[in-house]
Amino acid sequence: QVQLVESGGGLVQPGGSLRLSCVASGSPLDYVAIGWFRQAPGKERELVSCISIRDASRRYGDSVKGRSTISRDNARNMVFLQMNSLTSEDTAVYYCVTDQGPPFEGRLCSSRPWEYENWGQGTQVTVSS
Repeated sequence: QVQLVESGGGLVQPGGSLRLSCVASGSPLDYVAIGWFRQAPGKERELVSCISIRDASRRYGDSVKGRSTISRDNARNMVFLQMNSLTSEDTAVYYCVTDQGPPFEGRLCSSRPWEYENWGQGTQVTVSS
């Protein structure tokens, strides 16, 4: 079983930035992709970003594209999400997730939440003045 622990959430002013971190532990740590989903009250879970372990290809959700960057540290089993120009629309619980496979080629990591087997407890991000 893989455990995912997020950190870095909190209260941010509109226009501000935030960096979320997630560390994976347990076994097997042979996930093929790692990333972030978020869920706002009354809304469905949506992909924020994911990154492939094999080739570091990245996918971003439309709502964060151009103002977010996902990165990974394979040696430490960590993934990071830098988000800039935050608005109230970014207020949500952010979840770290892993896709345990099978390995894939020729496509980006998935945007479908049901393809991610492991989910962290989530970290709240609130954008408000």
